[in-house]
Amino acid sequence: MATPVRVEMTPRRNSLAVTIVTLAEGEISELHVGLKGTMNALFLKDLAMKTHRGLRGRVEKGKAGGGLCYGYRVLKQFDGNGEPVRGDREIIAEEADIIRRIFREFASGKSPKAIATDLNSEGIPGPLGRAWGDTSIRGHITRGTGILNNELYTGVLVWNRQRFIKDPSTGKRVSRPNPESQWVKTEVPHLRMIEDDLWQAVRNHQNQISAIFRPNPANTLEGRMKRLHLTVRLVSLLPGLLTFGCCGGKFGIITPGRYACLNHHRRGICDNGRSITREKIEARVLSGIKDRLVSSQAVAEVVKAYAEEMNRLNHDRRAQAAIDRKNLAKVEKAIAGIISAIEDGMYQPSMKARMDDLERQKADITARLSQSPDDIPDIHPNVANLYRLRVERLTEALADPDGGRQAAEALRSLIGEIVLTPGTKRGEVHAELRGELFGILGLANAEAGGPQNSPFMPFVEASPRNHFRHKSITAPI
Repeated sequence: MATPVRVEMTPRRNSLAVTIVTLAEGEISELHVGLKGTMNALFLKDLAMKTHRGLRGRVEKGKAGGGLCYGYRVLKQFDGNGEPVRGDREIIAEEADIIRRIFREFASGKSPKAIATDLNSEGIPGPLGRAWGDTSIRGHITRGTGILNNELYTGVLVWNRQRFIKDPSTGKRVSRPNPESQWVKTEVPHLRMIEDDLWQAVRNHQNQISAIFRPNPANTLEGRMKRLHLTVRLVSLLPGLLTFGCCGGKFGIITPGRYACLNHHRRGICDNGRSITREKIEARVLSGIKDRLVSSQAVAEVVKAYAEEMNRLNHDRRAQAAIDRKNLAKVEKAIAGIISAIEDGMYQPSMKARMDDLERQKADITARLSQSPDDIPDIHPNVANLYRLRVERLTEALADPDGGRQAAEALRSLIGEIVLTPGTKRGEVHAELRGELFGILGLANAEAGGPQNSPFMPFVEASPRNHFRHKSITAPI
């Protein structure tokens, strides 16, 4: 339950002092903020350690430590007191048959891609009801992911293989493997699906594949670190933005430097195997961002409507502010008159009620004036040229090892989606670039010397005629 908070606002001559008062702590000061912040951080860290220790205890008793993998479902049962018993799993017979089939076919020499293609062609749903992919079958050997590496199928529950941390540069949650000494293994024979001989046959086949594609010394950790210092790593611009128009699936890297439909190459649910090189599609996208997005008639119309809406909002805000300032002057004059009358000895009981009403009006008007947003500047008249110049500088910065990542992120913010469709000729691929309007306007405004997010984003949230929200511009490239 949240702590009730009372906010008291006391107007002063040049500023508005806001005092926060809670029922538990009373008036909050800077000392409370510093101490409570430190104590809360320590509490969260201690809570995480206790939660981790509690999960370890559950796993050591044969209970699941979280998550539900393919082939199992939650076993719902209650103890003697009617409380639910958590952490128990049971085998799903139909999915267990699919798992045994995957193990047998892989051990006999069938590739994960071929297995996934056959399962999808038979209409068998994969994990979470999605289509099967080769990565969901083969996974990652050292991390224990994927169907073929899950030791739970052999009746061994493995916990704490990896931990999750936040990448400070992107804010995303990423996994890091834990050393094997920190793993917790517990025997759970009632969850066993795969016999030891079949499990070992799969391991042997994986070792054979590893021997064939064993990395050379240049691909070892030492070799990669050395190569990293000798070369410049180019920043990729398009991962996650490419979509195939035929099946709606994602375009991704299938071989170094080449994009193709992942539904075709990993799942076998798309018949089109058309591909395109990274250099070619990136060049087309960068050219389209510079030359097509801002020159279209759609952008000109939207920019014109945006400017008209900004002028209307600015006019309304100025008119309302003028009325509020005029009313505030009247209220303050009335308050001063009552105070002067009281000082002269002309006090009447009705004066108190009138003073309370005037103080309430004054507080309302003052709060409204303090919360009124500033005027939003007009769009720079040379927005198209400013935008193009900034994109050109960002394009040049992509190859910079220091600023390339920031440049790529700035350019990616302008792109909503890139839809690729095959042409009639051999090797022909048509591309359609869908750009985000407010990313374009924000980038151009930053070039003009204004803030990159303002003045555009306040308009998106505040406009009563908000038909510009999620506006995109489409252009062939």
